[in-house]
Amino acid sequence: MKANRKNNLYGDNEAQVGIGTLIIFIAMVLVAAVAAAVLIQTSGTLQQKAQSTGKQATQEVSSNLMVKSIEGVRAKSSAVALSATIDLLKLKVALNVGSSPVDVNQVVVSITDGTTANNLVYAGNAKSYASTGASDGAMGSFSSTDAAANLQTLLIATTNIDGNVIDNSNHYFTVDRVRDEDSSFSQSNPVMNTGDMILLCISTASASADAANYANVGTTTTAGGPQDSGLNLVPRTVVNIILTPESGVSTNADFVTPSSYGVKETVQLYP
Repeated sequence: MKANRKNNLYGDNEAQVGIGTLIIFIAMVLVAAVAAAVLIQTSGTLQQKAQSTGKQATQEVSSNLMVKSIEGVRAKSSAVALSATIDLLKLKVALNVGSSPVDVNQVVVSITDGTTANNLVYAGNAKSYASTGASDGAMGSFSSTDAAANLQTLLIATTNIDGNVIDNSNHYFTVDRVRDEDSSFSQSNPVMNTGDMILLCISTASASADAANYANVGTTTTAGGPQDSGLNLVPRTVVNIILTPESGVSTNADFVTPSSYGVKETVQLYP
């Protein structure tokens, strides 16, 4: 007979103990903690950048000027003595639906007649034409309260900036408020918000209008004639205007002047 075999299983219930094991355990905990801290910091940074980028992108898309209409005004000395060119453009400008507030002081208006291009800044802008460190770049004799006086200064005067004399007509534009229910818009603080509408004035006086010494442009007195802007808006002129705010999309307004101005002092040009 075979002897009965008895199999015994050996159970090892003892754990590894000692300073080495403790060091390894602590090292694993520290590595995990450092990794977690790096992940948390990275995710936080990415979240902040994503929020900032999203905010800027939203502002870039939503900040939008809208040109409602454009009318041209001819210089004159009397009801029958009218300029052969459009010498002043009046743009009715509002904000598009959902737009963020727009600081007109930072808007750049570019206008071209196919031959000459003028880049204009707001008449009260003290920085754009000032030398580095200076703050005297605003249109000379700019009024912080009187829009009519600013328009007259735009049409007939010059500005001395650091000894350089520049023509107001091809460097600046002026504005006046049309609708401002909350009284937030002023000459010194031209910020548009929802519901506001302004009248943006651009000088387009021609050399011939300047030479003819027309006495008036609309209701504005221009003794000695309006200053030459370099533009020449005769009939059938293709005109391109671009309004570029500090942030947001640019707004284009293109039109062709009529084939004849006839006896009209004011001409509807756009839309």
